[in-house]
Amino acid sequence: MARGFGKLTALQVTRITKRGLYNDGGGLYLQVAKTSLDEDGVKRGGSKSWLFRYKVNGKDRWHGLGPVHTISLTQAREKAGDARRLRLEGLDPIATKRSARAIAKVEAAKAITFDKAAETYIKSHEAGWRSAKHGAQWTATLKSYASPLFGSLPVALVDTGLVMKALEPIWKSKPETASRIRGRIEAVLDWAKVRGYRNGENPARWKGHLDHLLPARGKVQKVEHHAALRYAEIGAFVADLRKREAVAARALELLIYTACRTSEILKAKWEEIDLGDRVWTIPSERMKAGVEHRVPLSDPALEVLATSAKVDPT
Repeated sequence: MARGFGKLTALQVTRITKRGLYNDGGGLYLQVAKTSLDEDGVKRGGSKSWLFRYKVNGKDRWHGLGPVHTISLTQAREKAGDARRLRLEGLDPIATKRSARAIAKVEAAKAITFDKAAETYIKSHEAGWRSAKHGAQWTATLKSYASPLFGSLPVALVDTGLVMKALEPIWKSKPETASRIRGRIEAVLDWAKVRGYRNGENPARWKGHLDHLLPARGKVQKVEHHAALRYAEIGAFVADLRKREAVAARALELLIYTACRTSEILKAKWEEIDLGDRVWTIPSERMKAGVEHRVPLSDPALEVLATSAKVDPT
């Protein structure tokens, strides 16, 4: 050790029991507290700890470095060295430590788990979803595939490796499910970033990221479309359909003429249909995109409606 440093030895630190401050050099001191006997004759006090002494504006400051039973002499010297470097930079070691603690408390207060982030995201968005079933699907899939792996971790710690652990086992066997889970994880992590719970790129992003690690969904599973009627056969099919008196037959015929979704046909209301202007206006709340849809009604479509309503379409 340089002169003025390393004045104490580990053995001395162990043996010293007398109350006082013992200088190791470089601003490092061993502090031994006063000992006393309690009413039962048991010795109390005498604890030992490390202090770093420095001056701010000409006044002494004492920076606690920890107790001897936890911080060794070597570790105390390292901590004193860190404090001296802070002083060279014009910083106050005590103020720096307090600031670091305050920042840590703020970060801890801000930290939430992935599960909590997902729960909050779903609650904040479910009002805009078409049905409660949609929100339930989000909750169920994330609980089944994401939560067991990183649900209890701070959302800020979710990385590409964890996302891959959730997706890889099902990417080939359940490509549709896996794709939806990836998108939902991405949405939750984007929400968490905007809310200040995490930083950096989204590890669940597909384009330019996961597309380099996983095969495209189309290459994993060939798309199989529903069987379709040939164009040349439509006329005969509709003619046969008209022979049927069931309400379901009329609904299917109207679907063919309007190219609407099944749910839109089944939930249609007479107040939505203007026979005079030959327009069916489907309100936004019943549309998948949430936008009002106006459907022109052809002569055959009006005939189906007239038959169903028992009115003259003219």
